[in-house]
Amino acid sequence: MTGALAGRRIAVVLFNLGGPDDQASVRPFLFNLFRDPAIIGLPDPFRTWLAGLISSRRETGAQANYALMGGGSPLLAETRQQAAALEQALGSRLPGDTVRAFIAMRYWSPLIEQAAADVAAFAPDEIVLLPLYPQFSTTTTESSLKAWREAYAGPGVSRTVCCYPQAPGWIAAQAEAVRARLAEAGHRSVRVLFSAHGIPESLIARKGDPYQEQVEATCAAIAAAAGLGEREADWTICYQSRVGPMKWLGPSTPEAIQRAASEGVGVVVTPVAFVSEHIETLVELDIEYAELAHGLGVAPYLRTPAVGVAAPFIRTLSDAVVEALPREGVAPYGPGCRAAWKACPAQCARKAA
Repeated sequence: MTGALAGRRIAVVLFNLGGPDDQASVRPFLFNLFRDPAIIGLPDPFRTWLAGLISSRRETGAQANYALMGGGSPLLAETRQQAAALEQALGSRLPGDTVRAFIAMRYWSPLIEQAAADVAAFAPDEIVLLPLYPQFSTTTTESSLKAWREAYAGPGVSRTVCCYPQAPGWIAAQAEAVRARLAEAGHRSVRVLFSAHGIPESLIARKGDPYQEQVEATCAAIAAAAGLGEREADWTICYQSRVGPMKWLGPSTPEAIQRAASEGVGVVVTPVAFVSEHIETLVELDIEYAELAHGLGVAPYLRTPAVGVAAPFIRTLSDAVVEALPREGVAPYGPGCRAAWKACPAQCARKAA
């Protein structure tokens, strides 16, 4: 890149939830999670009190789960690899500019407040806010962006990539992983279970959260790209990680596994809302649900890896940044977002304009 646009200092802020580094970090991580008003909508001081109660009660069980992964979450290490790969990709595409990727975690270090201070010290000319949540939700993307707006006071012209549910490289990386597991299954009858993190149904109806529709768009695109119809393999969408008494999106992933057992088919479980390995994949999918499947006689039970630093996915992130730089405001990258939901930030930005 040459001319007036060259020589810019560009900050790319990668948002994710974060995870505890070790056993001692589990309780404060849980406290930060449940103190988020996007997770528990009570006003303070009730929300803070309840977050303290929940985190204390869940600490021991959560520590046991993190112990299965060596004591802490691998999420930060994987996000650092993604940040480094993205910096390298953008360095090649924007050789006249200085590009740095910053990690901003919502519930554990490096927290958004620290990332905001680091970005301000970098003194960027341009900022691209890029959540590592392919589908927009009030519980993830909106919560992170709100915390960022409250924390950042530095320089730079900012723009946001709010979602990318059908971005080409994201879909290609997932489809490649599905095809690999189907090949591993061979001639055995299997069903692809696209497993997304669940949210309460009330968020769809009450807040106008577009998450469910965008998950469905992602899964339909992966199924088409993986050629599931051509292989006469069937697929379904399910949701994991339910907590609390509220009605959540369904069917749940355990219910989908039980159905597969009753119909005599194996499963290929594909996480479609996670871009890195963490507790929901390494413990919930690989251990808890695998044990459920084994007990029910579901065979094979296979799981596709998270996309991590797969080249098509990093290319998608790079494309999203480059496409966003000429504009300001909020917009999705790629297809799959109808911008028709009340909580959609792109729709809200258009109305405000």
